[in-house]
Amino acid sequence: MLADAMDERAIVETFDLRTLPPAFYDDPYPAYAALRRLSPVHRLPDGGVFLTRWTDLDRVYRDTETFSSDKTREFRPKFGDTPLYAHHTTSLVFNDPPLHTRVRRLIAGALTPRAIAAMEPDLIRLVDALLDAMADRSEADLIEDFAARIPVEVIGNLLGVPRDERGPLRGWSLAILGALEPVLSEEQLARGNRAVEEFLDYLRVLVADRRRRPGDPATDILTRLIQGEADGERLTEHELLHNCIFLLNAGHETTTNLIGNGLELLIRFPRERARLVDDPGLIATAIEEMLRYESSNQFGNRRTTRDTEIGGVAIPAGTYLTLCIGAANRDPEQFPDPDRFDVARRPNRHLAFGAGPHICAGLALARLEGRIAIARFLARFPAYEPAGPPVRGGRARFRGFLSLPVRLA
Repeated sequence: MLADAMDERAIVETFDLRTLPPAFYDDPYPAYAALRRLSPVHRLPDGGVFLTRWTDLDRVYRDTETFSSDKTREFRPKFGDTPLYAHHTTSLVFNDPPLHTRVRRLIAGALTPRAIAAMEPDLIRLVDALLDAMADRSEADLIEDFAARIPVEVIGNLLGVPRDERGPLRGWSLAILGALEPVLSEEQLARGNRAVEEFLDYLRVLVADRRRRPGDPATDILTRLIQGEADGERLTEHELLHNCIFLLNAGHETTTNLIGNGLELLIRFPRERARLVDDPGLIATAIEEMLRYESSNQFGNRRTTRDTEIGGVAIPAGTYLTLCIGAANRDPEQFPDPDRFDVARRPNRHLAFGAGPHICAGLALARLEGRIAIARFLARFPAYEPAGPPVRGGRARFRGFLSLPVRLA
C-alpha cells in the first residue's frame, strides 16, 4: 500500500500534458485515478488546471457564463494564422453564443427524433452490407472494415456528399482532429493545415452545387445550413464551410471510436459479451457503458471568464481548464465500482457527450449507429476473437484504435 501511495504521488507530481509517457496512451486510467484522489483540481506546469471529478465537470459544462468555450485566445499561440486556427475557432464546439446558438439550432433541426428514426432502415442496410463483405473472409479489421466505414457514410448522406467522393473524408478528419493533441510536431501541423485547405476546396464546389440544386432541408443538413432560419438568419460562407468540416469530424471520430472501443471491450470482458449475446435487449445500456468506460473523447476545454473557485480552489479569470471526461466517467463518487465494465449498469450519468448547452447535438444519432452496428455484428459473429494485437490511435484526447484485427469465428 505504501508503494502504491508513493507511485500515485509520483504520478501527480510529474503529470504534464506536454510530456505524457508512452504508457499513458495505452492506459491513462491509473493516472486519472491518482489525480482524482490526490489533486482533483490540479495545476499544470503551464498554468492551466486539469479537472478529474464528475461533479466539477458537470458544473463547468453547465455554467457557460463563467466557463467559456471560445478558443480564439488559446489557439493563437498553438496554430498561428493558419487554416487550422481559422477552422477550430469557427466550429460549433469551440464557440460561445451567438455563433454556437445559431449553428446548433440549424443542425438540431435536421437531427430531430423523427429524422433520426427515418435513418434507421438505411443504416441497417449499410451495416448488413459491411457484415456480408466481412463474412466472405475468415479475418477482418474492425476499424478499417467496419467501425470507420459507418459514420463516414452516415455523415456523407447527411451532407449529400456523392458516394464516389467520400474517399478522402476520413483522412482529412484524422489530420484535423489530430492537431488538437496537447503537443504537435511540425509534420502534424502541416498535415492538419493541408487537410483543412483540401477540405475547404472540396466544400466550396459542393456548396455551390447545393445552392443551385437544394435538397430537402428536413433531412439535408447542408441545405439547411445554407438556407438558414425562416426569419432570415444566415451563416456566413466562412461559418458554413468550417461547420461542415466540424460535422464530419465530430460525427466520424467519436462514432468510429464508440464502435471500435465497444467491440474491443467485448473481447476483453467475455462474460459481459455473453450476457449481451444471450440478452440483446441490453444493447442500449451496453452502449452507455461503452461510452462511460472508454470515452471516445477524453478531454474537453474551457477558459474562465472571471475569478471563481472549483472544489474549494481559487481559479483566476483567464485560466485554461482541461476537463478530463475519461477520469470523471470513472469517478467512484458517481459510479459504484467504476472500473467494472457492466453492460446492464443503471443509472449511468456519464459525460461522454458533455452536458449543458454544449451537450453533443448528434448524441442520438451516435447512439443509434452504435446500437445497430454492435448489435448486428454480435448477432452475426458472436464468437469473434482477436487475430493480432490491436493498434491504438496514439492520441490522448481521442481514445480509439487504428486497427483491431479479429477472426470471425
